[in-house]
Amino acid sequence: MDGFETRARAMGYRAIAGVDEAGRGPLAGPVVAAAVILPRGFDPEGIRDSKALSPAARKRAQLRIEAEAVSFSVARATHEEIDEINILQASLLAMRRAVSRLSPEPDFLYVDGTFPVPCGLPQEALVAGDSRCLSVMAASILAKVARDAMMEEYERLYPGYRFSAHKGYPTREHLAALRRLGPCPIHRRTFRGVLS
Repeated sequence: MDGFETRARAMGYRAIAGVDEAGRGPLAGPVVAAAVILPRGFDPEGIRDSKALSPAARKRAQLRIEAEAVSFSVARATHEEIDEINILQASLLAMRRAVSRLSPEPDFLYVDGTFPVPCGLPQEALVAGDSRCLSVMAASILAKVARDAMMEEYERLYPGYRFSAHKGYPTREHLAALRRLGPCPIHRRTFRGVLS
């Protein structure tokens, strides 16, 4: 399960971080990134791509990752930044913020997707990294749990949209709420479907 981390250690790296984000597709809320440095020998039991885990399993995994990680961090780019610089650039910005908050500083990154984090560190982008690389899976879990919690808080601030149910994704229920209520302050105004 930790084959990528083993390969990086064989190249001489010691602080290997996985990086992933959650929330590129929603119509509302921030995009959230996490970066995680796992210890050598970390038990992969219960660690999977966050999308393959139930909310309860994600929460259990999150608590264990945070308890056992060498370092972890979570960062975001706001809906305003998404509208200003586009979702790809905002995702990379959130990832860079997450990486910059790790202590100790990583010396190598595995990044989910096809784009490197703009930070100058040695790294490898892994397509479907969140289902192939243990540290990226861990990052995907922390990012997803953190973002879901944010969207549940936004439901209390902006009732009527049911953010806790769909987390801002363009479900039928969410689109119907947008037609009925119009966008609220956390909607991404540049996303199709937000403004009619």
